[in-house]
Amino acid sequence: MSTPTYTVRVAEDPADREACFAVRKEVFVVEQGVPQDIEYDALDAGALHVLATGEDGEPLGTGRLLSGEAAADRTGGDPSVGSLGRLAVTRQARGLGVGAALVRAVEDAARARGLAAVDLHAQTHALGFYERLGYAAYGPEFPDAGIPHRSMRRVL
Repeated sequence: MSTPTYTVRVAEDPADREACFAVRKEVFVVEQGVPQDIEYDALDAGALHVLATGEDGEPLGTGRLLSGEAAADRTGGDPSVGSLGRLAVTRQARGLGVGAALVRAVEDAARARGLAAVDLHAQTHALGFYERLGYAAYGPEFPDAGIPHRSMRRVL
């Protein structure tokens, strides 16, 4: 049995963005019950999105990076910190390393923008995943879309 392969890249065009949004809809809206009207926001337009696709071109996962003013309310206003968010991997791609590859792609983009660290708001069930990637939780648990979260940061 061969190991499935995938590629991760920055979403460059409208079709890539739509693929990212389709993954987010499948994972957050359909699976987790996040209301669609809060899943997509005005920050999507200026965010850097990353997309994982299978050999067949099927979208497998996505994430986004906010920086500057767009990230200020997520990073304590520190302009040297980016915000990783909307990380989602389709059910069929989980366990293949897609999530970790997406996180690393966002971190690479953050470094390229001169950022010193990346913050994120992790669903509490995913804390261990992010800890294995070098993130440390801080602050209290809080609800986001009715789901418990914690803030986390990784210095790059």
